[in-house]
Amino acid sequence: MKYILTIDAGTTSVRAILYDKERECFFKIEKQNFKQFFPHPAWVEHDAEEIWQKIKNCILKVCDGVEVSQILGVGITNQRETTVAWDKFTGKPLYNAIVWQCRRTSKVCQKLKKGKIGKLIHSRTGLIPDAYFSATKMRWLINNVKEVKQALEENRLCLGTIESYLVYRLTNGKSFVSDVTNASRTMLFNISTLNWDNDLLNFFNIPLEVLPKIVSNDEVVGVTNILGDEIKVAGLIGDQQSSLFGQGCFDKRMAKNTYGTGCFILVNTSTDRVKSKHGLLTTVAYRVGKRVCYALEGSVFNAGSVVDWAIDNLNIAPNPTQLTKLALQLESNEGVYVVPAFTGLGTPYWDMNARATISGMTRASDKRHIARAVLECMAYSTRDVLKTIEKDAKLKIRELYVDGGASQNDFLMQFQSNISQTKLKKLNMESTCMGAVYMTGLAVGAYEGIKQIKELIKPIATFTPQMSEEEIKPLLSGWKSAVKKCLRK
Repeated sequence: MKYILTIDAGTTSVRAILYDKERECFFKIEKQNFKQFFPHPAWVEHDAEEIWQKIKNCILKVCDGVEVSQILGVGITNQRETTVAWDKFTGKPLYNAIVWQCRRTSKVCQKLKKGKIGKLIHSRTGLIPDAYFSATKMRWLINNVKEVKQALEENRLCLGTIESYLVYRLTNGKSFVSDVTNASRTMLFNISTLNWDNDLLNFFNIPLEVLPKIVSNDEVVGVTNILGDEIKVAGLIGDQQSSLFGQGCFDKRMAKNTYGTGCFILVNTSTDRVKSKHGLLTTVAYRVGKRVCYALEGSVFNAGSVVDWAIDNLNIAPNPTQLTKLALQLESNEGVYVVPAFTGLGTPYWDMNARATISGMTRASDKRHIARAVLECMAYSTRDVLKTIEKDAKLKIRELYVDGGASQNDFLMQFQSNISQTKLKKLNMESTCMGAVYMTGLAVGAYEGIKQIKELIKPIATFTPQMSEEEIKPLLSGWKSAVKKCLRK
């Protein structure tokens, strides 16, 4: 037997997945949740040490009874932008990780948008200045955390995203690297030269020596002894790019949406670095060998997190299944909309100060209406991004590949197809993990190339529009009106 071990370091949980390479199927999966910290309104933090310890636990459990010699390599897919500062001698975090959702640097980013540096950031990195990305998080850590500042002065500071930190711990500090997809989300990475940008490093006053070395996605970056004998560490890729790769979107114009904590829609633009005029991000899709592919990306900050909020905070249903049953008791939303701006709005609005709203309620409104609006808001938000992509890339997205937890909800998928007037193809909900599996397999020689991988990927369900454009017009009008109510620009 031959296996590929994959670490999936998400926003609310970590998993270790053992993939059976011979049978091309999952062998074992182990998952553990970790704590979310909200020290101030709109601030979000994680304990990076807890993440590491739980990943170790997952690896030990999932690999129990498996010979280390049977494991071809270990890859990582991870929540992007989340930033960790740690001591390069001990590997211990110097402060909680600042999560991609955190808005503590929003005011700084608003100023950046208005100045010349905003245009420079966009032209060099493909990103829009926003608290979402890593650079201002790094600067905040240096400016505000005594331990981080001291580590910098004593030349023992490491700054990186989650995959950098995990590789560092897996290899006992021997490998300090970041792959091109994660690096491209920092506001410090030049997507043309594929390296750290000196001008941006100087502007943010972040020394090059505290940042990791840049590597490709299909590259062996070190070895780990976590199970005793050595295992190659390879196949690093940010979660949304991993989903794009895992769904087989290898060709130009192929698009995917992952319904996770947020919704992230990417369209492959091949070797073209398409500059957006409508609030999209130009990002590195993947680098395999010498070939670099780019993508246009739209980000919806809150999707699955809205379902969690309805269940945990409002207590309108005990679980997602019951939430859907509530929603299906109505034939329509009856004018009730939820706009999920809990941490601001992403594409195409990019309003960091927007706040979530429920609008259109009457005295007759009840938890059924909120349940339906919670599910539908994911589809409306996704449609906003799809239409923006079509404007920028000058193409019609006729098929959208979907994955993630909420993609298992057939009501939502059908509504998404209806409201977007687009065919949906649903793949295995573990497409994000599969991207890392395939990248690791390429790195260690388990796959000969992308062509072989493409033959393995098959849709398991298809959804086609069941409503006309005339029928969806009033629904879209109501959504646009609801969004306007929460904008604060």
